[in-house]
Amino acid sequence: MGWEAIAINEALVVLARSIVAFSTLFIFARLLGRQQVSQLTFFDYILGISIGSIAASLSVDLGSRAWPHWVGLAVWTLAVLGIQIASTKSTAAAKIFVGEPVVVISKGKLLEETMGRMRYTTGEILEQLRNQGIFDISTVEFAVMESDGQLSVLLKPEYRPATVQDLGLRPQGGGMSAQLIYDGQVMEENLKVAGVDQAWLAKQLQEQGINNASEVFLASYHPSTKKLFIDRYEDGIDTSTKKTN
Repeated sequence: MGWEAIAINEALVVLARSIVAFSTLFIFARLLGRQQVSQLTFFDYILGISIGSIAASLSVDLGSRAWPHWVGLAVWTLAVLGIQIASTKSTAAAKIFVGEPVVVISKGKLLEETMGRMRYTTGEILEQLRNQGIFDISTVEFAVMESDGQLSVLLKPEYRPATVQDLGLRPQGGGMSAQLIYDGQVMEENLKVAGVDQAWLAKQLQEQGINNASEVFLASYHPSTKKLFIDRYEDGIDTSTKKTN
C-alpha cells in the first residue's frame, strides 16, 4: 500500500473519530447545562480543559483505540455532572466544589487576613474596582469576592447613584420590545404578542414613507412606550469619505 493510500485511510479515520468526538462532546456539554464562561469557577475551567483535551485525543490519537478515550470522556463528564448535582443538593458540597463568597472590603477597609487566605493581592482588588469605575476605596461599603472570581461592590449610601425613587419620579413601564419586522419579513407571532396587527403596522410604515415591509431591515415595538423603531435597508446616510485640503 502506497503512502497516498495510507494518508487517505488515516484522514478518513481522523474524520470519523472527530465526528464521534464532536457529537459526544456536544451531547455532554448540553447535559452539563448552559453556564456562562464568566460564571465558571477555576475548578470548572480546569475540568473543561481536561474534557476538551480528552476529546482532542479521541480525534487524532491514532496510536490508540478510540473507546478508551470515549470512556474517559464519559467518566469525566459524569464526574462533573455529579459535582453539579451534589453542589445543588448540599451546602457543604457547594462550599467544597464551588466555594463561597468572601467579604474582602468592609466599610472602606481592606481585610488583609481574608485576602491572604484567598491568595489575592491588593493590586488585583484595586484593578477590579477600577474596572467598575471605582478609584477611591474609601467610597466602598462592602466588596464581596464571588466564587467565580468576580468582585461585587456596594458603595456607601452617599456615593450611590440616585434612583427614580430617590428623585420622587414616576418610572415608565418596563418590558421587552418585540421585533415586528426582521430582514424584510413580518413576524406574525410577535404582532400578536405586542397586541397589534398587520393593518396597524402598514399604517405606521406608510406614515414614514415606507410602502412595503421588504424595505425594512428591523422594526421593533415597545408596548409600554408605544414607540415603533424602524431601521431601513437604505438609511440615506452618506458613508463616502471626502478629501479635505
